[in-house]
Amino acid sequence: MVANFPDLEGQSVFITGGGSGIGAALTEGFLRQGCKVAFVQRSDATAFCDRMQKDIGERPLFIPCDITDVEKLRAAIGLASEQNGPVTVLVNNAANDDRHRAEDVTKDYWDWNISLNLRSYFFGCQAVVEGMRKMGGGSIINFSSIAYMMGHEDLTCYVTSNSGINGMTRSLAREWGPDNIRVNALAPGMVLTQKQKDMWVTPESLANHLSKQCLKESILPEDIIDPVLFLASKASRMMTGQSLVVDGGVVVTG
Repeated sequence: MVANFPDLEGQSVFITGGGSGIGAALTEGFLRQGCKVAFVQRSDATAFCDRMQKDIGERPLFIPCDITDVEKLRAAIGLASEQNGPVTVLVNNAANDDRHRAEDVTKDYWDWNISLNLRSYFFGCQAVVEGMRKMGGGSIINFSSIAYMMGHEDLTCYVTSNSGINGMTRSLAREWGPDNIRVNALAPGMVLTQKQKDMWVTPESLANHLSKQCLKESILPEDIIDPVLFLASKASRMMTGQSLVVDGGVVVTG
């Protein structure tokens, strides 16, 4: 994180999947801007919260939640609003890029994948809009991926969700613009989170991906912080309905 956005100080921020990977980097980034941060995820994030308390002197509000359960997601956003004030920045970050062959997809798998990677985003947006209206506006950042631009194989359900997120983002930006609520998407490339390194990345696949990037360095979770802060801040106050790509230049070169 290299930028400072003074207008973010004191803002109530809600992040899905905010205790690991990119989400943890974002939680730390917003805390360092002086924000009040709440986040949800299924796995225990107590150790991460302890580290934030020690390193920054501020503790994020961790709410255990499976975001495929819409009612529990709504309740978590309600709790965050009670403790930190109405959510003025929502970051829909949580996703699962589980690899799958299209011919192996069952109805149950399809429903689970879409409920996590797309449906939860919509209902997260819906849950914060009333509070944002009361506060005079807000910023919603929906994480997509360059996967839908590249048409990656073995990811059909995930890619479908990514594409849907962009359409949803544009529609909500139009509908809620009169309320001064901005809705943008952010599409990362291959970000080397621990999960990616443990499950998918090999030396060969990394070298192949870097060969497609204009910038020949790996993208780290920390590289996503400043772009998200920018979209949350009034620095981007006239930007809405857009998709900001942070991929080292892959979609430029194909």
